[in-house]
Amino acid sequence: MHEAVKSCAPQRKPNSATQSWRRAACGGMSRQFLLPFVGMVVAMTALSTNLTVSKMAMSKGVSFYIISVYSNGLATLVILPTAFIFRRSKFPPVTFAVVWRIFLLAWCGCLADIGSYAGINYSSPTLGSELLNLVPGFAYILAIIFRMETLNLKRSSGILKFLGTIILIAGASIVTLYKGAAILNKPSRFTSSVHVLASPQNWVLGGNLLAMAAFLTAVWSIVQTTILKIYPVEMIIVAIYCVFLTIQSSVIALIAEKDLTAWKLQAEMGLVAVLYAGLVNISFRIYLMSWCLSRTGPLFVTMFNPLVIVISMITGLIFFNEVLYVGSVAGSVVLVIGLYAVVWGKEKENSVREDIEGSNGPSFQVPLLQDRIEEA
Repeated sequence: MHEAVKSCAPQRKPNSATQSWRRAACGGMSRQFLLPFVGMVVAMTALSTNLTVSKMAMSKGVSFYIISVYSNGLATLVILPTAFIFRRSKFPPVTFAVVWRIFLLAWCGCLADIGSYAGINYSSPTLGSELLNLVPGFAYILAIIFRMETLNLKRSSGILKFLGTIILIAGASIVTLYKGAAILNKPSRFTSSVHVLASPQNWVLGGNLLAMAAFLTAVWSIVQTTILKIYPVEMIIVAIYCVFLTIQSSVIALIAEKDLTAWKLQAEMGLVAVLYAGLVNISFRIYLMSWCLSRTGPLFVTMFNPLVIVISMITGLIFFNEVLYVGSVAGSVVLVIGLYAVVWGKEKENSVREDIEGSNGPSFQVPLLQDRIEEA
């Protein structure tokens, strides 16, 4: 036992190869990221399923404004009492500085939520999952603007992150503006109601709405991370977030939805969409992502977005006979290349930082892909 502990103990001024070997031998990094890894896989599966279920409900005539309001209200009814029961005497006081940040977080989430529903209503769940890959690119650009990241084109890590962001934007343009020939499940009048064939104008409109939702999701991730730095109680943050989200989405729905009959969920699929979105996609997924954000940072969380593409495509092809286009496949490949260029660049940057810190006494507590977030 003593020999095993001694072998994992930090040596004085180790080189890069020695540090990499010791990290692998000690297994610290695997243990640290195993649970966040599993958590993000589950979260992305929940998100992908919600895109498909919501599209099915909207194809039955259910308003996406109403889905948003009811699902947010249901999430609030579940999360709010749960948070205060389990954190009744353990959470620190919620200050105004925390509240206004959560209000901003909810506003970003509300607009991203409605933008996503409207986007897949005009296009398809597959396009929605593809454009989620814009999130890490947007997050990187915002981090540079707010000086959370530096743009250093003299280093390979900086070049990778910069080029990856450009490639992400190019991939998003391909899947939005170009459909091409059908590869699988030729479109016909017997195509499943999940895939309602949209006109080119609607497809572009849907793509633009989904791109806007991706940008707001990137803002959401950065704002959420800064909140967790000053108030690290995920459940309370999510509870207050759901309250604000319900209020904001209700105001928007009252203004935008003029048909009062739309507030009555007449289709069974509408009820299923509300229940799934409220209980799983909002209550469970948002808390799970907040937990992962607090332990890894926004870049690690956003790197899982390509998983949504895979799940959406498989679900659409096998269960709903969705049409697979050349543009979707080509754009998806470009998006994934861009995404992992950004992630690779960030990992190289962190490896250099670890080596520098190791020369003065190594620390094995620097998490992979952890973003430097300044406390607001």
